[in-house]
Amino acid sequence: MNRPTGTDDGGTRDGRRLPRRGQGQLESQVLAVLRSAGGPATAGWVQEHLDGGLAYTTVITILSRLYAKKAVTRTRQGRSYAWTPASDEAGLAALRMRRVLDGEDDREAVLARFVSALTPGDEARLRALLSRAADGPDDASGRPGDAGRPDDATAQEG
Repeated sequence: MNRPTGTDDGGTRDGRRLPRRGQGQLESQVLAVLRSAGGPATAGWVQEHLDGGLAYTTVITILSRLYAKKAVTRTRQGRSYAWTPASDEAGLAALRMRRVLDGEDDREAVLARFVSALTPGDEARLRALLSRAADGPDDASGRPGDAGRPDDATAQEG
């Protein structure tokens, strides 16, 4: 991404405005860097491996927000934390989808609209996944014992 170092007013030192990142883009970048670590990583390590020269405090803020969303776990390492992604990309997308659903008053209407907007192929996939989930203790991912367990409980195991 290699964004130029900015000023406090959102522009660069030569007066040009920096392009704004899309919503969640920094979180996605931080998660991608964490996944590349191959294990727990400190905020300093994440900062060093991110493009764009983000301030350490910005990295900490992003990691803290991801922790509040249960997208990462953390363990105490001295006076700071080591951070780990709580799930793969599919698991995090599922968590976001469920969070949206949980924020709605009429779950049935939301689910009905979602299902009615699916392509025929996605509808068939969803039917197959639901059928498999109803058939036995294995969930759709094939991991035994996960059926019926909330995604965030699985994600917290990290």
